[in-house]
Amino acid sequence: MHHILTAFLAVMALAMTAHAQTVETLDSFIAQQLERSNAPGLAYAVVSGDGVTAEGVGIADVRTDVPVTSETLFRIGSISKSFTALAIVQLEERGALGLEDAVSQHLPAFEAPAPITLRQLLSHTSGYSTVQGNMAASGLTLAERAAQLAADGPAQAPGSGWAYSNANYQILGAVIEAVSGEAYPDYIQANILTPLGMDHSHVLTGASVDGLATGHQPWFFGRRPVGTGWGAEVTAPSGGMISSAADMTRYLSVMINGRDDVISAAGKAQMLRPASETSPYYGLGWALDPEGGYALHTGLTPGFEAIAVLEPAKQRGAVVMVNASGGMGFSEVYPLLYGVTNLALGEPFAAGGDWGPKSLYLLVLIMPFVYGAASLAAFILRDGLRAKSGVAGAISLWLPLVMSVVLAVVLLGLVPRLFGTTLGSLGLYQPDMVVLLYACVISSAVWALIRLGLAYSGKRA
Repeated sequence: MHHILTAFLAVMALAMTAHAQTVETLDSFIAQQLERSNAPGLAYAVVSGDGVTAEGVGIADVRTDVPVTSETLFRIGSISKSFTALAIVQLEERGALGLEDAVSQHLPAFEAPAPITLRQLLSHTSGYSTVQGNMAASGLTLAERAAQLAADGPAQAPGSGWAYSNANYQILGAVIEAVSGEAYPDYIQANILTPLGMDHSHVLTGASVDGLATGHQPWFFGRRPVGTGWGAEVTAPSGGMISSAADMTRYLSVMINGRDDVISAAGKAQMLRPASETSPYYGLGWALDPEGGYALHTGLTPGFEAIAVLEPAKQRGAVVMVNASGGMGFSEVYPLLYGVTNLALGEPFAAGGDWGPKSLYLLVLIMPFVYGAASLAAFILRDGLRAKSGVAGAISLWLPLVMSVVLAVVLLGLVPRLFGTTLGSLGLYQPDMVVLLYACVISSAVWALIRLGLAYSGKRA
């Protein structure tokens, strides 16, 4: 997280230039980056004092050519966590709970020798890991998911370290339901979205929503629409919100206005400062750069990416939402998120090179063809394989099969964990990469087995 915050310093100089020049530069940049990233469209909004701008660019669905507008709805992913945190602070100010409360005070299943506090959940210091938070839990209610996580227990002692985890906010969603007596979506709608005038924003609950852009996944140097998925109850508090650029201007404005409204000004300030010594770069639902005075959160769901940024001291903020999720170098949307945010706030942006991830993607793409060529070569040179004998010959014949097993463990087991997820979850975001990983493993095993089959069938003959 720290490297993300450090990189974001370049985004946030926030010196406003002439509006006409900014728009011209921004329009040119968006057109270039949309083509480069294969993203169909985006919406962005800028708040500066009382000035508000909200725009849509591109199309909402490659199959229909419906244009994106400032009212088009996008999934905002983990930016939803800031709404969940806002609800917890709101309940604290109403006397329904305290941030230092043990979770077990509200969810008895969490009785444990080392209690987890609500503050630790809010700041990702509860001990639950990133992988635990990304485990599949579809079909569960928030109460059932919380009970499941209570039974599993955190990966490390509460308060001993920082680890970003959706599990924390799923548990907080269950706390909100237990304390308020309302379903999570109903509470957020009645106590946050409606009071703020965010009339088109929703918590996805399984029903279709008119005006929601179609998400697009990377797919072999291009894009394909994501199959219809209208959200699940269990993921709502950690990433289930949808909103528009126009609605998000209202949210950003409230978070930086320094006034009492849905929560107190003091409550907002608390959300936007480090939650504890263990969490110096994360507050309550917001990632932080304490030295620069910035707060931000990114969001990623299958087919969508987003970023929201606040600079409370100058009452400025921005949000960018893209109906495409990034790939490995090709179809990357990182420059759109950070570049549009930067330029929309009047600061130049230069997109860096991305040939590192592109090279990795190309390597994985080429490997199955290399194994195919090696299999053909093994057939052509089969007499040499059959001539191998003794211990050295056996090692030469069987080592490729052993290495193919190791390759399977690395590519299908370890690589997804480097992303903090499982292979199945990775497939939701980068399906082409998962196909290539399987292709590498299968072609490697086929090559090894062909060598063995050619060698030993000849020996028997």
